[in-house]
Amino acid sequence: MRFIFFLLYSVFLFSNELKHTVYFETNKSDVSLIERNRLISFVEELNYEDLVSVKISGFCDDIGSDSYNLDLSLNRANNIKRSLISNSINSEKIISVNGKGEIFLEKYSSKNPDVIRALNRRVEIIFITKNKKEETFKIEKGSSLVLENILFLTGYSYLMPSSKKKLDIIYNNIKKDSFSFIIRGHVCCTSGQKDAIDRATKKRNLSVVRAKFIYNYFLKKGISKSRMSYEGVGNKFPLGGKPEKDRRVEILITSDF
Repeated sequence: MRFIFFLLYSVFLFSNELKHTVYFETNKSDVSLIERNRLISFVEELNYEDLVSVKISGFCDDIGSDSYNLDLSLNRANNIKRSLISNSINSEKIISVNGKGEIFLEKYSSKNPDVIRALNRRVEIIFITKNKKEETFKIEKGSSLVLENILFLTGYSYLMPSSKKKLDIIYNNIKKDSFSFIIRGHVCCTSGQKDAIDRATKKRNLSVVRAKFIYNYFLKKGISKSRMSYEGVGNKFPLGGKPEKDRRVEILITSDF
């Protein structure tokens, strides 16, 4: 029998900057459907009354000439500007749209250059908002906590750089307690509830390796193996809403304190 009670988490926002990253395919400036849906979901969560300004910066990988990459990065940034305006962001609040050109491989620590290049093909959006003092949320013991805004590179188990800060906030909360939990990975849009394919290994176990990534992250930060395990459940438990919401990792609480 599980005990039912509440855990209260507080997130202190030390900055009034909200960041979102949009990723692009090689030599493309058009926003893919997956990335467009991610952006729309992010924008829908904004409080438009609190929005002060928006800054947009485009980047490229290290393939191609300097002039080509500069133009491509600016085209990407401008396409994001148009997407934001079409989704109710006031154009007057977009104060800068820049193309920064290419980012070199050594910018990120990884042995896989294709992954680094995929991370470098991006547009970074900074939403400047009015300061908030504190944000709180609760989960019920015996239920699950969805790790909001913990995003992976499409088709991979590599965490997007912008998500690491969110993951650290979650870690700082759960490290204080002693409850046991399962880290459960989910994917969307596969037939027959199957798992999705991990592009790095070509194996159909993407939900598993994403859950394992979070497990290893917590393990390195100091959470004991005795408190946690991980599993991937493919597309067995869709939420019934937007597909991008099914690309998620949850913490399933399995014991009391």
